[in-house]
Amino acid sequence: MNILIRNGRIIDPATKTDEISDLYIEGSKVKKTGKGLKPKDKTDKVIDASGCYVMPGLIDLHVHLRDPGLTYKEDIVSGSKAAARGGFTTILAMPNTKPVIDSADRVKYVQNKAKELSPIHVMQIGAITKGQAGEELADIEEMIEQGVPAISEDGKSVMNARLYKNAMGIAAKYDVPVFAHCEDRNIVGKGCVNEDEHSREMGLPGISNAVEDIIAARDIILAKETGAKLHLCHCSTKESVRMVELAKKEGIKVTGEVCPHHFTLTSDDVDPNDANYKMNPPLRTKEDRDALICGLKNDIMDVISTDHAPHSREEKTMPITRAPFGIVGLETSVALTITELVDKGILTPMQMAEKMSYNPAKIIGLDRGSLEEGKAADVTIIDPDAEYVIDSMTFLSKGKNTPFHGRKVKGLVKATICDGRIAYIQDGMTR
Repeated sequence: MNILIRNGRIIDPATKTDEISDLYIEGSKVKKTGKGLKPKDKTDKVIDASGCYVMPGLIDLHVHLRDPGLTYKEDIVSGSKAAARGGFTTILAMPNTKPVIDSADRVKYVQNKAKELSPIHVMQIGAITKGQAGEELADIEEMIEQGVPAISEDGKSVMNARLYKNAMGIAAKYDVPVFAHCEDRNIVGKGCVNEDEHSREMGLPGISNAVEDIIAARDIILAKETGAKLHLCHCSTKESVRMVELAKKEGIKVTGEVCPHHFTLTSDDVDPNDANYKMNPPLRTKEDRDALICGLKNDIMDVISTDHAPHSREEKTMPITRAPFGIVGLETSVALTITELVDKGILTPMQMAEKMSYNPAKIIGLDRGSLEEGKAADVTIIDPDAEYVIDSMTFLSKGKNTPFHGRKVKGLVKATICDGRIAYIQDGMTR
């Protein structure tokens, strides 16, 4: 299938293009960009992108697909369909499944299932330790040979610094990034929300900034010693932003990501009777949120990722102290980014494309995140002015656990094209 996208605002960080133009896709590649392009054949699909951003396909470095073993929450099919609806052409799945993805065979299971059933690219991250038990390294080299784009213990930290340093050494040898979930298990306790005045008023156990900051500092030091590429997941504190900034000035290979819930909400928004406000790391103070936003604006923080973490309705209707951490994000990320950052003039549309496509591709060494001629035809079309109310009941994800249900937003994904194939499109977009 060939596709002509007409009259869109093409935003391509790779070439610094930001102009109204057309884009022609032939097979699985971008064939040509320019004004006044015409279909080559009457069978070509034509998409009118007037008033829309046309960006390189979005890439989410941080997704929980729950497959294998927890597929009542999500699976590769439902998660990838939700991702396509959210504008993502590539997603990276975290390894904290049951069983844990800690071997080449388990990586291969996800790769094969995704290749057969997913409309987009699903890349599986490998665990750092066997069973994520933190006691013995997984066969990292075997998983790298199988094609994992990164290693991570996401969901927890490897508390044994010696073991973690050894893993970083292997990652550095193969030039594979380490994705860090920064959480000191020794001081987190039974915390379920941010530790501040509001948590004390609610009578809920809190999680201090130090829980994140101590491990972030340790991991940066180990990255400096080993030469490993370190990516700090779901940064939530002002200190994390400062550490990323200082590390970069030191020439350490560190990147950082921020999730939409952390740049949109604060701990003051937490409803103690609604576990959809429970995520890890927790919603922090306004001071922390403002530091995250400033870090994104000033390009200290490199990536916007979702930390998409689906759970069943039954799990999320439990009391907040007992409910699992996490919210879904694949189908709300674009709208929250546009509403909270782009529409307010904090980020330019070019910065949005950088942090949601170009930079993620660079971090994992993926030859995507660009609309240059000859590149893979991964394209996301977004109407930045479309206003609507988020309705979690319409999500394609099995998970409906979001604090954003009923929130009015701007920014709607109109079409997602992956390798020249339409993975998602709204009615009436083609002829």
